[in-house]
Parts: sequence; C-alpha cells; structure tokens
Amino acid sequence: MLRSVLSPTRCRADGAAQSTPADLLLEARAQELAGCIPEATQRYGEAIAAAERCGEHRTLAESLRRLAVLRYHGNETSAAQDLCARSYEVAADAGNDLLAAEALNTLATLRLQTGSLSEARSIYEQALALGGEQRTLRAAVEQNLGIVANIHGDLDAALHHYRSSLQAYDEAGDQHGCARAYHNLGMVSADRGLWSEAQEYFDRSRAIAERSGDAHLKGLCLLNGAEVLIARQQYEEARGEAEAALALFDQLCARAAKADAYRVIGTIYRETGRYALAESRLRFALDLATQCASVLGEAEAARELAVLYQATGRNQEALRSLNRAYERFTQLDARVDLINVGRKVEDLEATYLAVVQEWGQSIESSDSYTHGHCERVATYAVKVAEALDLPPEDRKTIQIGAYLHDLGKIRVPHEVLNKPGPLTPLEFELMQMHTVWGVEALDAVEFPWDIRPIIRWHHEKVDGSGYPDRLAGDEIPLSAQVIGIVDVYDALTTTRAYRSAMPPCDALAVIQQNRHWWRADVVEAFLRAVPEATAAGARAA
Repeated sequence: MLRSVLSPTRCRADGAAQSTPADLLLEARAQELAGCIPEATQRYGEAIAAAERCGEHRTLAESLRRLAVLRYHGNETSAAQDLCARSYEVAADAGNDLLAAEALNTLATLRLQTGSLSEARSIYEQALALGGEQRTLRAAVEQNLGIVANIHGDLDAALHHYRSSLQAYDEAGDQHGCARAYHNLGMVSADRGLWSEAQEYFDRSRAIAERSGDAHLKGLCLLNGAEVLIARQQYEEARGEAEAALALFDQLCARAAKADAYRVIGTIYRETGRYALAESRLRFALDLATQCASVLGEAEAARELAVLYQATGRNQEALRSLNRAYERFTQLDARVDLINVGRKVEDLEATYLAVVQEWGQSIESSDSYTHGHCERVATYAVKVAEALDLPPEDRKTIQIGAYLHDLGKIRVPHEVLNKPGPLTPLEFELMQMHTVWGVEALDAVEFPWDIRPIIRWHHEKVDGSGYPDRLAGDEIPLSAQVIGIVDVYDALTTTRAYRSAMPPCDALAVIQQNRHWWRADVVEAFLRAVPEATAAGARAA
C-alpha cells in the first residue's frame, strides 16, 4: 500500500535502473517488521543517502525518523534523538506538517527516556497542532498521552487515552496501530489486576503482530502475557511464552528486552522452587541489563533476586539486592522510563518490609517469650512517630529499624537470653553487646534508611545511664529514643522467662517514673499514642 503512495524517482543520469529512495525505504521497513534489524539499519542508511542526493525530502524525513526508532531500540538514545530532530527539521523546511508532526511525536517519546514529562507533553501538543487532523497521528499521540498518564499513576486517564487511540487507529484502518493500542490496554489491565482482560488484549495485539510480521511487538505480547500467566500461577505456560519471547529478542539483538525475558524466566523458576536455575537466570538478567544500561531492567532484576534470597533465607543478600534496586528506581525519577516510578518504589518498600519482618521474626523464633516483639515494637513506634508529626521518610526509617533493632541477639547465648533469674554482671555485659553486634551484622548491607543508630543506641538514655556508649541528651538520635521507649513498654507488658507480664496501667506508671530516660516530647508523644498501641497489642495477642 505504501508503495502506491510514494512516487518513484530515479537519479542516475545514464538512465540505468536503480532502486529509488522510496524503494529503499520500503525495503528497510519490510526488513524491520521481519525482525532483520541489521539489514533494516543498512537499508535506512542507504535510503537517507539516496534521498539526500535526489532532494527527496519526504523520504529523507521518514527514513531518518524510522532509523531513529531502531537506534532507540538498540539503546542508542542520544543518536536516536539527533536523527529524530533532523527528521523534524527536514520536514519543517519542506513545509510538510504531517511528517514534521510525526517526527515531533517520536521525539517526544524519546524525550520521556531522558527528560521531563512536561517537556514531552509540550512536544506532543506541538505534534497535535501540526498534524492533529490526520487520524493515525492523532491515534499515536493519544497513545503516548496514555503513557504519560500511566507514568503519573492515573490509570483511569491512561485507559481513556488508550481507548481513544484504539478507536482512532480502527477508523484509520491502521491494524498495526490497533495492535499497539491493544498492547497498552493489556498493560493497564494488568496493573489493575484484571488478568483475563489483560490476556485478551495481549492475545489480540499478538495476533496482529504475527500477521504484520512485527517481531518486537510479538515478543512484548508474549513476555507480558507470561507475566499474566505467572500471576495466575500457570507456570509452565508462562515459561513457554517467555522462552519464545527470549528467542525473538535474541534474533532482534534487543538486549534490554532479553534481560526482561531472563527476569521473567528466573521468576518462574523461583516460584516453582527451582532456586539454582532461578538464580542463574536472574543473574543473567541483571548482568545483561547492566551491560546495556537498562536502569529499569536492572532494578526489576535486582528486586526479583532479593525475593529469591528471601525465600532461601539469605536475608543479608536480599537486602543488598533490594538496596541496588532502590538506587536504580531512584535514578528513574530523573530518567523517566515509561512507568509509574512512585508505585514501583512503594512495591519495593513493601518487599523491604517483608524481608526485615521475616528476619526479625526469625531472630525471635527460638524464644517463645519474645515472639511478636519486633512486630509490636514496630506498630507502637510508628504511632509514636505519627504523634511526633515526623515526616514519612523518618517514619519509614523507624519502622524498618524496629524490625531489626534486636538483630544482634542472634549472637547472645541461648541460656543467657532465656535465663529465668537475674543476670550476673558478666551475663548482663554480654547482653548489652547485642546493640554492637546488630550493627556489625549489617556491615555489608546498605539501606535507603539510616537504621544503624536505632540498632546501636535504642538502649541509650538521656541521663547518660544507658548503653553501649553512654550517650546523653541530644547525642541520642530521636529515632533511637522512639524505639527505646516502646521497647521498654513492650518488654514490661509481655511475659518473660524471669517475670510475668505487667498490666498496661502498671507499665505506664513505670514509664512515668523513668521519663528522665527519654526526651520530654518523646514521652508525651508516647503517652498520646499508647492507647492505640495497647489496643493493637491486645489484638496481636
């Protein structure tokens, strides 16, 4: 169809037969759709050179834009943007508003990778102003506005834009455009947890991609469909689709997409208990994503590795992987990667909590008297932090620190931890070391939150009578004081090997008698929060 639109132009003065720039463009596009990327790249280059010689501005602008897309898929973002900007200049100089608008639409999409959303949105608006009367262009811009909405986490707006895009593509008779719209609708449906709907959209997109020979889109549909199957616990079917996607991406030399495929395969092996294979595939994913500078791919692979380490009891390795993922997701705030970064970070923080919660519980597992202690301390501490009106980041630090505040007790002898009578001076000195040992246990682990002061100093007291460093007054971090007061309260109100639990009112009296151990505002915040904390403790019991 495209061949009938373009007028052939031969530039050989001797009249000898030669492929026209338009012919070369058509050949390049066919090679691209067939997944023959090196051949397509070469043909686009030849089309550009031929169009420059002949003054074929339309073919030159389109060839530059299409080559930009290939460079983008090959992770050559800077070169892709330069080619796209040149495509716009050629089209604008020739007065071809439609081609100029198409170049702007592609350029805006590339800018989403390296610039701000507001800049991309502005370029999309320019594209609509130039060529909005053309249905296919309008459909493409609607699709991209849907992506912008998805990045903002506005799934309703994204759904609206994608449906509008699908309608415009359908009216224009653009089946390949419909395939892209179906794919994006599948992504939104998956984000909403509508697995059947998501699978139906991916299947529709894949069917069109197969008919048109778009290998890259077919691979995306296979891979995203595999993730839906994982969510539905259909692991063998998921593995078949993910491996088929991997084969396609390998043929296309799409390294970032290959990394994603390895990640999905590794996740399947993990969920089916094949941990050695899972670690191998997830490490492939991590290494490949790192090599091709796919920040999102590296973050996702590191997160899945952390879940694997958690499942196999390798908590320190899990936390190291989570920190790597957190660092990469934070980078994506400056380099938007067509995702809702905020939601990704929230999901990652939930994984952090699950890991430290499980680690804290494993510390307590040998002592029936302290079972649930870390969970209760975390619950109380967050309430106190809220009463102090601390910012969300500080509340998260306190919550994470609460789960691991007694980490060092894994090195305290069992007979000391569970001694039914008073500790000897030597035993008490040994018990005090748990604050130092807890920090040492995290020597090789970095956190997005500074929890080490909590672990080391939650037994310090404002009057200088605490341990291990005899800090006094404002030398003791506020976070450590919050954990310290709720730690005492929970110890008093739960049964221990050496005494019975106190009623809450008696425990509160002890807190009041020793309020000089903590800052006045911490004590007052605790007293305001404790009724809720007591109720939470009763429910936990």
